[in-house]
Amino acid sequence: MNDSVSRSKIIVKTSILGVVANLLLAGFKAAVGFLSNSIAIVLDAVNNLSDVASSVVTAIGAKLANKGADKKHPFGHGRIEYLSAMIIGALVLYAGITALVESVKKIITPQTPDYSTASLIIVSVAVVVKIALGIYVRKVGVKVNSDSLKNSGNDALMDSIISAATLVSAVVFIYTEVSTEAWLGAVISLLIVRAGLVMLKQMVSEILGKRVDQDLLLKIKETVCSFDGVLGAYDLVLNNYGPEKYNGSLHIALPSDYTAEQIDELHRAITEKVYREHGVILTAIGVYSVNLKDEKYTEMLDKISREVTSIKNVLQLHGFYVDETKKTIRFDIVVDFAEKDRSKVCAEATSRVEALFPDYKAIIIIDNDYGEF
Repeated sequence: MNDSVSRSKIIVKTSILGVVANLLLAGFKAAVGFLSNSIAIVLDAVNNLSDVASSVVTAIGAKLANKGADKKHPFGHGRIEYLSAMIIGALVLYAGITALVESVKKIITPQTPDYSTASLIIVSVAVVVKIALGIYVRKVGVKVNSDSLKNSGNDALMDSIISAATLVSAVVFIYTEVSTEAWLGAVISLLIVRAGLVMLKQMVSEILGKRVDQDLLLKIKETVCSFDGVLGAYDLVLNNYGPEKYNGSLHIALPSDYTAEQIDELHRAITEKVYREHGVILTAIGVYSVNLKDEKYTEMLDKISREVTSIKNVLQLHGFYVDETKKTIRFDIVVDFAEKDRSKVCAEATSRVEALFPDYKAIIIIDNDYGEF
């Protein structure tokens, strides 16, 4: 059994556990809420039903996302997990808005709740169950890197707080006969709405393509630079096609006297090791030719590096090469996303380099700050 299949089974099993637990809680809470005329408990039950739908969607999404690549989808179906998580967010948001409408109605037209010892016991049990379920689901979500499970776990923990607040409201009513049910229902609804919006925002960020975890970048760099002859690794770009499913490319700096045969052999070795150790498929490896054996070029690089990186928003210089035949100096600079006028930065860097070495023409390419790599 491969890792992706095992991961999918873990997500499905955990989701089924969530379905069963939330169905039981929803049934108990709904019965208690209607019998005691408590809008807060009824809304808490509705929230449990939305959690059931979330668990179902998570399970279905995990199964579909595990489908392999095909002709129409050569990068697989992993991003379905993000779409399923967005559906979960939409369900939670809808539940929150609906609950808020009902709470407002109860504020306008108040009803007196009727609590029983049984109802209080059931709500207390619900608090304990939700805490245990939330901690477990979130722990599994972190283990298998599932945003849907992590969100479900966090949502369950929030539900436990909401149920606890409902319990407090009941105790307040029993001792003071002051009903805070409708207002508490409104607060619960707003918390549900907020949770839905946060989930949607997170998944939109995933689909748009958010910044890759720096720890993964540094580990890949360490692996690449462990090969003899590799003088540096730069410009790693990773495209995400689902949780833990990356395709990418990068540049490596090699001595200028490397042959095509040596480069090809190194390319294959790096690609194999990066996939084996990090699960990342490198679809392309570019090469920077480095001619720093001559002390003259080392001194030129040192001067140019100090001058260019002193320019605002220039983060790094790499890919340095001096061509004596064409009298050119070429390199790349990494510019921060905060810089609005990138062409101006390039022009200033070119001007400074040519002022330092007037006999050469500077050829500079601007790279994006994809990561500290």
